[in-house]
Amino acid sequence: MSRQEVSTPGAPAAIGPYSQAIATDGFLFCSGQLGMDPATGQLLEGVELQAEQAMSNLEAVLSGDGLTMGDVVKTTIFLTDLDHFAAVNAIYARHVVEPAPARSTVQVAALPRGAMLEIEAIARRPR
Repeated sequence: MSRQEVSTPGAPAAIGPYSQAIATDGFLFCSGQLGMDPATGQLLEGVELQAEQAMSNLEAVLSGDGLTMGDVVKTTIFLTDLDHFAAVNAIYARHVVEPAPARSTVQVAALPRGAMLEIEAIARRPR
């Protein structure tokens, strides 16, 4: 099994000892994306803006390996408040490709930088 790091300036740089994504055996495992502006490193205000930016960041990471949202098979959304589920779900729905990937959504106590959400994904390279 070989592992290849995937990194793109179109998404925020890792803020710890991890990669934006790792490609291996036809899969791309994307680290969670916050609603941070990749140019400034600043977290956007409000759950809607953070969700939109997190999805854009995720799309940039996928693109860094030649993939799109249509290649995503599984996502996980971490929310600090499940009361934001409907708002985040509406934004998420605008970005996914049918059939929608499998997904888990969980509430967590806190996220890095005080973020309101984080979204990670697993994608599969087409055969």
